[in-house]
Amino acid sequence: MSDWWERGRKRRYPWLGPFGDMDRFFRDFDEFMRSEFKGAFKMPKIEKGEMKVYGPYVYGFSYTMGPDGKPIVREFGNVKPTRLGPKFREEREPLVDVMSEKDEIVVTAELPGVERNDIKLDIAEETLTISVDTEKRKYHKELELPLKVDPKSAKASYKNGVLEVRLRKRAGKPGGERIPIE
Repeated sequence: MSDWWERGRKRRYPWLGPFGDMDRFFRDFDEFMRSEFKGAFKMPKIEKGEMKVYGPYVYGFSYTMGPDGKPIVREFGNVKPTRLGPKFREEREPLVDVMSEKDEIVVTAELPGVERNDIKLDIAEETLTISVDTEKRKYHKELELPLKVDPKSAKASYKNGVLEVRLRKRAGKPGGERIPIE
């Protein structure tokens, strides 16, 4: 806007007082930020063999209600917030959902880009560990189950990047077992 517009606006709207100049303030601030940070967020050019780059960086959380009615928040990704700043890992936590059905606990995990044979599942009475370690993808998640389960009753299937593990509920003797994936 030109100066004549500013003067005309002040005459037409004198009741705006100090707030009449807010749009000019925001315009000037925007111009300042653009000039100060011009080119600051460009990725550096990396020559072959110069630096190892991990990526992509993923961070998120899922929110569900537990069987007792309390909210459960689970983080996923390969970025962990710490008090000293974010910590980046090569290994990524998959997005996982745990549901309690009538007789079973159902665990669903998103593991895109891996083969069925690369997934390793280890189960104990109250924990399930999902891990994948390939050249291109690395996933790891240790999950506390809401109830005790029978490790021998576990059934797992993997289709289109989604792993589903079904575990029968039970209160019995402790033990651990590796689960085959169908």
